[in-house]
Amino acid sequence: MPRVVLSAFPMIDPETYREVLADAVDEPVEVEVAEMGSTERLIEAAAGADAVVTDIDTPVTEAALDAVDPRVVVRSAVGVDNIDVAAAAERGVTVTRVPEYCTEEVATHSVSLLLGCLRSLKPYDDAVEDGGWSWEVGAPTRRVSASTIGLLSFGPIAQRAAEQLSGFDADLVAYDPFVEAEEMADYGVEKVDFEALFDRADHVGVYAPLTDATRGIVDADALARLSEDSVVVNVSRGPVVDADALLDALAADEIKAAALDVLAEEPPEDDPLVGRDDTVVTPHAAWYSEEAKDDLNRSGAADVAAVLNGETPDGRVDPAADWL
Repeated sequence: MPRVVLSAFPMIDPETYREVLADAVDEPVEVEVAEMGSTERLIEAAAGADAVVTDIDTPVTEAALDAVDPRVVVRSAVGVDNIDVAAAAERGVTVTRVPEYCTEEVATHSVSLLLGCLRSLKPYDDAVEDGGWSWEVGAPTRRVSASTIGLLSFGPIAQRAAEQLSGFDADLVAYDPFVEAEEMADYGVEKVDFEALFDRADHVGVYAPLTDATRGIVDADALARLSEDSVVVNVSRGPVVDADALLDALAADEIKAAALDVLAEEPPEDDPLVGRDDTVVTPHAAWYSEEAKDDLNRSGAADVAAVLNGETPDGRVDPAADWL
């Protein structure tokens, strides 16, 4: 009987996995739930499993792949930064992800964070709670249509954000070495290089996956190209933005605000970016809607079923992909 081990992570729904696997696989499938979060716990819980469904925190290392020896590893997320995809490929292990289950949700969340900071909603709310009643608390505030908004990476989430932002008549620019200028133009977005993105943008949304090339790419030099009215939004992965550089830019009033759905350490522990007047932090919740959660689980379960049936899963990660 094939054995599938799921991380006991709130995003992962064992009942949906059981339902989909019962319908899609001819033989019975044993579905277990286990606490993961570390390589050691992964090995202890899943050794000998045919499939492992991981969360965003559990490192799936070369050692874990050797010890568990699965047929497939499902990452219940868009990215695969905690999985050694190359080592998996060397061992014949299929790695899958669910790249578009929360495209609308993350795009909407990013635009909401941007607009909330642009319109100074947090300072206004705090001031009113303290007995104030002055528009000057949020000054200076710039008109959205007079802004240039930069998108760092231009995958499906950034594309959806561009569609949503198009109604505000702002100029849109994007940097992504893997997307052609013609495709960006279809969304009303101008392709620029990395330095030009930060030179031209009044505000920047970070959508890039976490890879060796993108780790810390939003650094002090990039942030120094922005203005004192700029807002930085990060809905990708925390380490894409240099947290120390961001904190320094905020403390020196070199940018207006930062809106972060992701942090270098999650959940945060004494993170100086949390609780500031000029930051808005949400708990890695940009992905969430009930519909997205259902899509995530059904897509992941369908990928497990495909591998158990000897088929190629829709969410397969190509280990030779340029973006890895």
